[in-house]
Amino acid sequence: MGGFFGAVGHSDVITDVFFGTDYHSHLGTRRGGMAAYDSEIGLQREIHNIENSPFRTRFEHICEQMTGCAAIGCISDYDPQPLLIRSNIGTYAICVIGVINNAAALIDQYLSFSGGHFNAMTGGAVNATELVAALINQKSNYTEGIRFAQREIKGTASILLLKEGGAIIAARDRLGRIPIAIGKSENGYCVSFEAFAYQKLGYEDVRELGPGEIVEITADGVEQLEAPGKEMRICSFLWSYYGYPTSRYEGVNVEMMRYRNGHIMAKNDKEAGLAQNLDYVGGVPDSGTPHAIGYANESGVPFARAFIKYTPTWARSFMPADQKDRNKVAKMKQIPVKELIEGKSLLFVDDSIVRGTQLRETVEFLYNSGAKEVHMRSACPPIMYGCKYLNFSRATSDMELIARRVIVELEGEEGLKHIDEYSDSSTERGKKMRDKICEELHLASIEFQSLEGIVEAIGLEPCKLCTYCWNGKE
Repeated sequence: MGGFFGAVGHSDVITDVFFGTDYHSHLGTRRGGMAAYDSEIGLQREIHNIENSPFRTRFEHICEQMTGCAAIGCISDYDPQPLLIRSNIGTYAICVIGVINNAAALIDQYLSFSGGHFNAMTGGAVNATELVAALINQKSNYTEGIRFAQREIKGTASILLLKEGGAIIAARDRLGRIPIAIGKSENGYCVSFEAFAYQKLGYEDVRELGPGEIVEITADGVEQLEAPGKEMRICSFLWSYYGYPTSRYEGVNVEMMRYRNGHIMAKNDKEAGLAQNLDYVGGVPDSGTPHAIGYANESGVPFARAFIKYTPTWARSFMPADQKDRNKVAKMKQIPVKELIEGKSLLFVDDSIVRGTQLRETVEFLYNSGAKEVHMRSACPPIMYGCKYLNFSRATSDMELIARRVIVELEGEEGLKHIDEYSDSSTERGKKMRDKICEELHLASIEFQSLEGIVEAIGLEPCKLCTYCWNGKE
């Protein structure tokens, strides 16, 4: 997904932006970057590959190399950023979080009338951040340019822009699918995807931006350039999977939501008489763990960590770009506690079940370690559609999604007309899908949180949540 952090102060803010950006490392694995403005030096920029080395390691000397009272930083899952842009409306640094689904059409449209060009990457691809900048530059000022870019983009684009002169412009994406929060300290102001990032640095909460809101931030204050829209579709996966446990989005803490979510799943299992003779409940580490704690607390079954992730060298299982390598790393990281596995009936809660590839290997690993039964629960509904707003799933085709693939295996293309029934465990189609997945993955049982259950756990109005990947509704 990616995350960003920026700060403007009366004195140097490079250290704050270094640590603030580093606190977004759970959101991206490919590139890290920082840009700063100094009145004598001007705009500066540094970008590093962080696939095999964390942001903090690659940027540990940044405070000696960069200076400025205004700076922005970005963790990116894809394109290198921030970029430095010189344009008709000014010189600036920019970073973008989101995805542009109509990038090819926008590039062709831009080239057809502008006579301009893009810096092509390997294979001819264009950096999405450069494309956003090109759209912004079509207008006579930053506000109009950002509004234009967000109208033209099919997808999501939250923008952080550092102007020559030291002011920062922050723009939350049009439907508020991802958050942006403002903080304040004695030195100045900051802007961040994750509010806890600046709270650890001595900033106090000011407020979250609304959907589509645009503000300009200086050391002395925050000026609204565009009022927020009324419609919101914040990503529900922020609570189920992406969000760090200490994060709060729209006032809802991630860890507390996950406890509530597990509580609801256990209550549903109890009412349905499912998986009642268990020895232990555990989470598929790490983001499945709090859901499992909630499940264990409600069910009365002891919580136990039957296997542990070895993370000192590989912190995240999807760091390698290749899926085969990611699966291998995930397998290497799983260290069993055999005393908690041998001869035991175990139930695990995972944050989500996407392709099922890593889950299959996890289940085999548990049986090979002596488990009597392995039950699995997904903390969210079956994923039926690849995300087209935040690149949650790396699937190149919806048919890579295990739930959707199983539907086609059971009923052919006709089955895709009945996705709602397959999502519902109380229907015949829903039961058949779950039985088929159990057969494939050698599970004693599998169940998914319902859409109503996860919405209840989050606690926001359903109309404010993006649930596209589960029900296809935009």
